[in-house]
Amino acid sequence: MVQEVELESLDLRYESLRMRNRAQEGHLLSSIAERGIAEALEGVDSGGVRVLLNGFKRYRCARKLGIGTVPYSSLGQDEAAGIVALLRISNTKSLSILEQAGFIDELRNVQKLSVAEIAELVSRSKGWVSMRAGLIAEMSETIRGKLFAGAFPVYAYMYTLRRFMRMNGVAKAEVERFVVALSGKRLSVRDIEQLAHGYFRGPESFREQIEGGHVVAALERVRQVPEDPQGCNAFERGLLRDLEIAGKYMQRVMGKSEDRRLLTRVFHAQANLLTGGILSRARAFLQSVRQLHDRSGQA
Repeated sequence: MVQEVELESLDLRYESLRMRNRAQEGHLLSSIAERGIAEALEGVDSGGVRVLLNGFKRYRCARKLGIGTVPYSSLGQDEAAGIVALLRISNTKSLSILEQAGFIDELRNVQKLSVAEIAELVSRSKGWVSMRAGLIAEMSETIRGKLFAGAFPVYAYMYTLRRFMRMNGVAKAEVERFVVALSGKRLSVRDIEQLAHGYFRGPESFREQIEGGHVVAALERVRQVPEDPQGCNAFERGLLRDLEIAGKYMQRVMGKSEDRRLLTRVFHAQANLLTGGILSRARAFLQSVRQLHDRSGQA
């Protein structure tokens, strides 16, 4: 049942779980200024307080336009039940995957529901719930804030940066620095993907360039590298693959070598032999790489 309520009576405790989008909000502001609020805001009436769950863009637009009352529909009196109702109709309400993940995290960690209970309540599989729960769990608070604020594209995080973490052993702290450096730059997903390859696989100077705010220069630098290596001969293509693999596994070894799970005597005996062999060739290897780097930079 829709009723008119005072704008100031709405509790915004879940605002941080909904995505911001300046462009969408700008269009909505114009529409509301011309036609008013066509769709009711939704929430739950919990403990005498109207807790808003859906309609934060409409709320902010109403405040900007000085509208004192808004149409409001209650989803019940229980916050968990209201969140479940919102998730069940999320296809029609267009909750993004990140917003779904945020609400599932709320149900698990605040409302103390299990993955199985949530899956049953929202009529989804346990895999659907677990994937979204894992998405939020692996984020730092800083990254989460940047994504929900719309400062960094969610798609770029999910399908570019998470791949680097899973396949290349990139540390979460490095991903956070990358996200912070590029947040608010309004880069395309393609630009971010190109910069990510240079940042996580390239030299320290490239990372310093991005973290120093010289993003345009970094993009120009990475665009000078042809994506298609077919201009190389077969031997050159083979060495490029070897260099990429070497960089990848250097990163993985550095990330794993300090892990506290390295406990057994069997492991340490074998690791000592292998690392000894690597160290005996390290100076010659670095010299070869340094010479190649210098020659390729002059070509």
